Amino acid sequence: MNSLLSEYGWHTALDSAFAPYAAEGLIPARIARVYGDRCAAATPHGLVTASIAPVSSPDPLHWVCTGDWAALELGGDPALVRAVLPRTNAVVRNTSTRRSEGQVLAANVDHAVIAVSLAAELDLGRVERFLALAWESGAEPLVVLTKCDLVPDPDLGHLLADTEGAAPGVQVLAVSAHTGAGLDVLTASLSQGTSVLLGQSGAGKSTLANALLGAQAQQVREVRDADGKGRHTTTTRDLLPLPGGGVLIDTPGLRGVGMWDAESGVARVFAEIEELARDCRFHDCAHAAEPGCGVLAALADGRLSHRRWESYRKLLRENAWIAARSDARLRAEQRREWKRRSAQGRAAYEAKRGRAPR
Repeated sequence: MNSLLSEYGWHTALDSAFAPYAAEGLIPARIARVYGDRCAAATPHGLVTASIAPVSSPDPLHWVCTGDWAALELGGDPALVRAVLPRTNAVVRNTSTRRSEGQVLAANVDHAVIAVSLAAELDLGRVERFLALAWESGAEPLVVLTKCDLVPDPDLGHLLADTEGAAPGVQVLAVSAHTGAGLDVLTASLSQGTSVLLGQSGAGKSTLANALLGAQAQQVREVRDADGKGRHTTTTRDLLPLPGGGVLIDTPGLRGVGMWDAESGVARVFAEIEELARDCRFHDCAHAAEPGCGVLAALADGRLSHRRWESYRKLLRENAWIAARSDARLRAEQRREWKRRSAQGRAAYEAKRGRAPR
């Protein structure tokens, strides 16, 4: 495969998946940015603009997204996305709309880099929320504490320890795009595969992306002094080849990170609680007041912090609520579709009998 497309993450395992499209004369591409009904796509011939209308879907989970591998038809202006290859995984969150729909943030990713600014108070609950999102996607999470030059060394050690406690089994790095601290380790960690940058506005994602790219590729703005929050500088999800190898997807800042079918991700983040629950006397223990409850015993003797327990319960409740709303919405949409088809059937029957539709 052309070395240009290899810079965007193409590997030999994709050859067989693309073979049927190659037989039709289509060319491989990776979606680098989506805007409206068009996208920028990396191809063996360079970046091209393509229309995604031919493969549009009413389901947001199937919308073309940054990181997707696609089959393009060249020759027109713009080119056409004729098909999207099956995704290996996707980072999905619940939207903030009332419809409880999933939104794909990035597709076909190997690493989920969770950027957390040390210019604001550390919110471990939010770190755990992002980690659940990352684990559920199938990507390997990595927590990056940005702007570490703003924190004295003794405090930084405590912040690292607290974050590691909220992220068991996950690499936690403290970095500074200003001084370059920690960037060498982060660059090496991201040199293989595709990584997606996740985090709140003001977390320093675009600044971090520029530091990794060695160029001012992404716009940055100063955060507010009052609360350390920033504005959405990045408004699209951009796929960017890294000079040291690997590919980076920079995303807009997320004000809300809703759970979307993330029960296994939550379980992975709170693995110690899942393990404690296995010691409960009753298999259906609610961990409320039952005798012989392993979770309550751990809370009582300090092996499990109340903050971790409450964070775990909150994410599980939210995930269950979203699942229930999503199921209800799906059932309602199915009922509407059945009614529509029934009405069409009645109209066809009346027309066949020569009657005017009622």
